[in-house]
Parts: sequence; structure tokens; C-alpha cells
Amino acid sequence: MYDLVIIGAGVAGLTAGLYGSRYGLDTLVLEKNQINGQLSFVDTIENFPGFGAIEGIELMNKIEKHALENGLSIERDNVKNLVVDANIKILHTEKRKIESRTVIVATGANPSLLNVPGEKEFTGKGVSYCATCDGPLFRNKDVAVVGGGNSAIAEALVLSSIANKVYVIHRRDTLKAEMALQKRALKTDNIIFLWNSEIKKVFGEKLVEGLHLKNLTNNELFDLSVNGLFVYVGVRPNTEQFDINKDENGFIVTETNMQTSVPGVFAAGDCRLTPLRQAITASSDGSIAAYSANNYIKEI
Repeated sequence: MYDLVIIGAGVAGLTAGLYGSRYGLDTLVLEKNQINGQLSFVDTIENFPGFGAIEGIELMNKIEKHALENGLSIERDNVKNLVVDANIKILHTEKRKIESRTVIVATGANPSLLNVPGEKEFTGKGVSYCATCDGPLFRNKDVAVVGGGNSAIAEALVLSSIANKVYVIHRRDTLKAEMALQKRALKTDNIIFLWNSEIKKVFGEKLVEGLHLKNLTNNELFDLSVNGLFVYVGVRPNTEQFDINKDENGFIVTETNMQTSVPGVFAAGDCRLTPLRQAITASSDGSIAAYSANNYIKEI
């Protein structure tokens, strides 16, 4: 019987594990992958406090080392489902059954992919899913953003102050983003909209050099020379296995203390409904979730 089991060893999960261990809780982190968290795949991070610029994998290793030094246990195992029996939470994994007094779901979210040739091959080599993280790497270069929602337009505006030109590629001739964002983007001189267009292929040698595009109005094929592609066609939370209150997109709904609709089960990081998905906010979520789990245990 554990006091706290955390599902996911990304920034949120490891921070929760660090705090849980420091509270004196018998804490276990379960991670299905050999590499911890999406942050490990980010080439350079320049906005995590205390580090000027650091590779994602290096930052994750530092966080993991800090947590392990405080007594945290990490196991490589995949949680298939979670069953709640009164005050006991039962986790069925691929290897065994685990019982715990509290659980923190920190399973993160994966970017929705375009699923076009070259996208996976050039991820981290010009293809990015975070302008806030990677934008400074493309200073004075030409980049493209694909998408028409709030995230795409907001990040295009961020990139417009860094890059030379920002091409916004959208399948339609209208945007879904908030009108305030639209107005700002349309007034920004170096943001160029390519309407009714879709990406067919990402190409280059060692790094991204351009995109093969298709005009959906006349079916014309054309190439666009860019050094970077930022993909904003949505994210998919890893929450399918949990019978917890979620929004229409699968993000877990929590209270301000990270409590879910199930007492004693908390959520932290990108898997929950939150206005900002960054390493620093995931870390904050993890600390709050562990604090709340500790208080919950004191009350049962």
C-alpha cells in the first residue's frame, strides 16, 4: 500500500514525486516510456527559470536526479486502468496490481500530428510544436505556422518579433482564433497568410529547408522555402484509461487544488484543463497536487 502513486514521469509527475517524498509519503512514479516526458524531445529550452538555455533531456535528467535523491521510486510500467474502492485506489498495470491511498495523474498530452512525409524525420530539426520554446532558434529566419486556432495565431505573433517572415498556413479562408488575435496578426507586416492551403511534405537535407504545399482552391502544388515549421493543429491528452470528469477534448477537469471528480485522485500538467501548457506550469501543478494529496491523506 503506497501513500501516493503518480502516473507519468514528466515535469509534473517528477515534481509531484519530489514534493510527495519530501512530505514523507511513500511515493511511487510509474512511467510507461523509457524516456521521461515530452520535454525530453525539446532541443533547447530558454524559458525555464534558473537556466539560460538547456537541452530538454538535460533538464529532465536534473529534475529526475533531484527527485531520486529525495527518496522517490520510479518504475517503468504502463497503467491500464484505475479503480477506486472507497479510500483505496487500485491501479492495474501491465506487470502487477498496485494499491495506493492517493493518485496523481500526470500523463501529459501529445501534439496532434500532421502525419505528412518528413514531419517525424525533421522533428527537432526545424519541425517544432512549441514556438515559446524554440522560437529564438529561428531569429531572422523564415518560418511557417500551420493552424488557425488561438494557439497557432498567438504563437505566430510571438514568432513575428523573432523571425524574418512568418507564414501562417490554414486549410480554410477564415480563422477560428479569437477576433482580438486575428486583428493583431492581420495587422502585423511580417505575418503572411496562405489561405486554403495544406502541407503535403516537409523537405530538406539535415534541417528543414521547405514545404511542399497544395492550394485547395485550384489544386495547384507549390513549394515554400522556410527554415522552420511550427505545428498547431491541437493536442491529444493521454487520459483515455481514466474514468474521471473530462472536457469534450479529453482534458481532465480539476479544482484549483488539482482535485479531480474522484476524491483522492488528482491531476497535474498537460493532461488537465489549463490555459497554459509549459514546463514551469506543469511543475507548479505537480507541487500543488502533491500538497493536496498529503492533506487528503491526513483527513482520511
